[in-house]
Amino acid sequence: MADIIIVEDNKEIGTLLKDFLVKENYSVCIAETGERALELYDKYGAKIVVLDIMLPGIDGFRVCSKIRETSNAYIIIASAKSDKESKLNGLNLGADDYVDKPYDIDILLAKIKGVFKRKYSLDEIRDDNLVLNCVTKQLTVDGENKILTEKEFDLLKLLIENKNTTLKKEYLFNTIWGSDSESEIQTLTVHIKWLREKIEADSKNPKHILTVWGTGYRYE
Repeated sequence: MADIIIVEDNKEIGTLLKDFLVKENYSVCIAETGERALELYDKYGAKIVVLDIMLPGIDGFRVCSKIRETSNAYIIIASAKSDKESKLNGLNLGADDYVDKPYDIDILLAKIKGVFKRKYSLDEIRDDNLVLNCVTKQLTVDGENKILTEKEFDLLKLLIENKNTTLKKEYLFNTIWGSDSESEIQTLTVHIKWLREKIEADSKNPKHILTVWGTGYRYE
C-alpha cells in the first residue's frame, strides 16, 4: 500500500509536493488524471489521497466518490475551486478536508502528519472483544491469545481500519500480497477462512468478517 497518492494534473505542483513528502519518508505515487488515480488506487491503495478537482477526463469529485464507495482512506481535496458550493460538494461526497490553492505546503504537510499520527500510529486497536497489538502483532479475543501469521495480522488490521466499508477482493489481495505476487487471489479466501476460525464465535456464521457476494469483504 502507498502512503499517499497525489492526484494533480500540474506536473510541477505534483512533483514539488511529492519531493517534500518523500523527504518525510512517505511512499508516494502521482496520478495526472482521474482515470490514472483510480487505477493506482485499485492496484495499490493509499492511506491518504491528495486530490485536485479540475482534472482531464474524470474530475476529482468523481474520483472522490468512487474511492469512498469502497474505502475510508483519508481524502484531502486541494483545489483552486474555493467557492462554497464546490467545498460542500466535495465534503458531501466523502472528502475529509478541503484545502484552497495556492496552499502553504508547510501547512499541508502538517495536516498530513497529523492524519498519520491520529489515524495510523495507534499501538493498539480495540474493537468489541478483539485487541490487536500493532507493536507485537498479537491478537487477543475475549482475553485469549490467538496466533496470527504476518499476512493474517495485516489482513485483519486492514479490515478493522476500514470498519463497515466493503473492500474489493482485488484491493485486499493487492494491498496485502502485492499486485506482482505469485500467489493467486484464492489465497485471500483461505486467509479469510483462517481469520474467521480465530475471531468468530461461529466461523460458519460470522458476525465480524462478512462476505459481500460478487465484491469482497466487510468488517463489522
